[in-house]
Order: sequence, then C-alpha cells, then structure tokens
Amino acid sequence: MTSLLNTGRPPVFCPGCSHEKVVHGLDRALLALNLTGENVAIVSDIGCSGLFDTFFNTHAFHGLHGRALTYATGLKMARPELTVIVIMGDGGLGIGGAHVLSSCRRNLDITLLVLNNFNYGMTGGQCSATTPMEAKTSSNFLNQLEKPLDICRVAGAAGAPYVGRVMASGKDMSGEIVAAVSYAGFSLMDIWGICPGRYLKRNRITLAELEKEMDRITLSQGVIASNEREGYATHYRRLAAEKVPVSEIQRIAATIDAPFTDGRCEVLMLGAAGQYINTAGEILCLAAMSGGLHATQKNDYPITVLRGHSVCEVVLDQKPVGYTGISKPSVILCLAPEGIVKRKNIFSLLGPETLVIKGAELMLPETEAEVIDIDFAELKIKPSQRVLAALAVLAGVGHFLNKEMLLAGIDHRYSGKMLENAKKIVEKI
Repeated sequence: MTSLLNTGRPPVFCPGCSHEKVVHGLDRALLALNLTGENVAIVSDIGCSGLFDTFFNTHAFHGLHGRALTYATGLKMARPELTVIVIMGDGGLGIGGAHVLSSCRRNLDITLLVLNNFNYGMTGGQCSATTPMEAKTSSNFLNQLEKPLDICRVAGAAGAPYVGRVMASGKDMSGEIVAAVSYAGFSLMDIWGICPGRYLKRNRITLAELEKEMDRITLSQGVIASNEREGYATHYRRLAAEKVPVSEIQRIAATIDAPFTDGRCEVLMLGAAGQYINTAGEILCLAAMSGGLHATQKNDYPITVLRGHSVCEVVLDQKPVGYTGISKPSVILCLAPEGIVKRKNIFSLLGPETLVIKGAELMLPETEAEVIDIDFAELKIKPSQRVLAALAVLAGVGHFLNKEMLLAGIDHRYSGKMLENAKKIVEKI
C-alpha cells in the first residue's frame, strides 16, 4: 500500500495552506506505522480541519465544533483495537476546551492533532484561543484583551502524558506524528501553520519567523514522565472486572387481582422533603405491577433536596401508558403544605370523581373533590410515615389498590427493619 488518501476526494485548501502539508504528513505517518484503513478512525469537527475525514480511506466521524474528542472517546472505548486520531483546529480547541482538559486527565489512547493557524479561518478570520495579542484579525482589538493559550503547557498541566509541537512545514512533522500515535496513552501534537486566506492577509509573517517563535516558547516535548500512568480504558476494564456484576432488572410478577375498573388512574402525591414521597410513588408502582397493571412515575423536587416541595405523579393503566402527564388526577394524597402550594392550581379543576386524602391539619384551596381527612397526630404517625399511611387508606377504599397489593409493593421495596416498620403502619391504618 502506497497511500491511505482518498483519490476521489483530493485535498482542496487555499493555495499555500499548511493543512495540506499535514494531510500528506499524516498519510506518511500512517503508512510508516503499517496501519490500514480498517485500523484507523479519523474524527473531526467544523472548520477547514473538519475536511480531513473525507481525505482518507479510513473509518471516519464528523461532528459538532469542539466536540471531536467526545466522539473519539466513545469510539476508543467501544473499539479499543482502533487507532483513533482526532483532527481539530485552534477554533475547535477553544470551543471544546473542557473536552481537551478531560481527555488529558483521562489518558485514553487517542492522538489529538491541533492544526493551529491562530484564527478562525473558515468563518472570516476572527481571533481564536491561540491568536497572538499583537496580531490583526477581523475581530478588531478583541485578541488584545486575552492572553493566547499555550495548549502544550495547558495539556501538560492537565495530565497529558505526551505533548509535542511541530511546524506543519517541518521535515520532521511526519516523524513527530508517528511518535505521538505510537504512544500508548493520550498524546497531543500542536502543529503550527499559516492561513493564507485570512491570517496572512493581515499579518505579514513568514514560516521562518513562525518557527523562530516556536523555538522561543517550546519546552522539552514528548513523554512527560510525571504524567505517565495506566491508560483509561485498561484501568477502567480492570477495575470494572473487580466489581460484583450488576443484578438483572427486577421482574415483578402479577400475582394479585387488582380491584381496577376500566380506564386510566392518575395519582398525585403532594408532600415535602423528608416525607419519602418519591419512595411511596415507587411502592405504589410496584404494588400496581403486582396486580398486573402498567405504571409510570415522575418526581418533582427543588435543587435544595432537603427542604421544599416533593411531588410525585403516578399513572396506572391496564394497557401500556403512552402519555405520562397528569391533568386531572383520580386521587391526590396531600401530606404537606409545600406540595399543596406547588400544585395549588389543580384543585379548582377537580370534581367529585376525584378522591383527596389529606392530613386533617392541612388547608386546601377550594375544591369539589371528595376529601378524606386523616388525623396523623392522633394516630401517632411521624411525618416520614404519613404518605405510606395515606396509601394504606387508599388501599382500604379499594378503588384500584388493595391491602395485598400494597404489602407486595412494600415487600419489593423494603427489607429488614424498614420492611417491618412499614408493615406495622399499614396494619395500624
């Protein structure tokens, strides 16, 4: 094999663009490594560098600007035998900076080639994350406000074990790519070049001057010994192999006849943090499945988690549930003012066909629903136990839930002391 280049799609860049040199340099590197198209995946994003995946007869993935490393990570994890090479411009480098840092820290066996020509060449010559402060761009003075990013220093600080920098016009570029791709871990090569279509029109800089600047700022490159460590994929698989296998999804057998009439039943639970509202929704779903019903659950609570409302929506039906929203609930369990306030607007829509089970001390907005009061204080039921007690009342009414189903749901959800206490609450009600 003499080349992996796609003869049907030859490189087409502006005359003098350094990207074309990188295309041929990468081709020589792949051949030197004895790689075939079946062995290689080239991942690119947006910009002039985003054309690379079309120029090679290899596996390819083309995605969103700055996100190439995320796709490459998935490819390498799923197909570890592939040589995965990411092509990214300095535009994608800036846009996807967080992904670059994550890749350096993660140390997956991927090679990132940054085609660095110091501007957004495709979209008009705007300044990028690597544009020198003294350069002129279509962004006017904006690049004078920000210090340019030295990606090699950043990558080394972020944990990349192999970092290099080379001129696209340099005689050793292909060899540097070979060394980077050969490294068993994350490697980054910062490849400098000139953009004749945009950058060179405003900045009269020669390749010799650019190379002199590179020599001035470049530290020792190649393997960073202090960052060398086990590769991410190998480490992941080794640690995963030590873990107990995840158990199969629990199957709930329909062992009870549900007292259920035809149609859909919507249950709304309104409480506060610490009242196990979401857990009660889970118990109700498990109980319903034990009775042969289909069930869905949606939870709503604020980011504070430990305070504020806690709302749970459960939909039950004899046929699969297509729409999981609740508009006019069949049953509402009211356990705390926070939940009632959160859904206060729904009460005016209710008719006598809706059953509301609430704590006797709670005040409701005006409603025509049927209301059952429970004096939790007299029954000596703690706030954290009230929703389970309300479910027990609902099981006693027997619209769609009975005691046997509720106990089955509790059996599926709890064990040990918690199971024992939950059953005591049901028996008390």
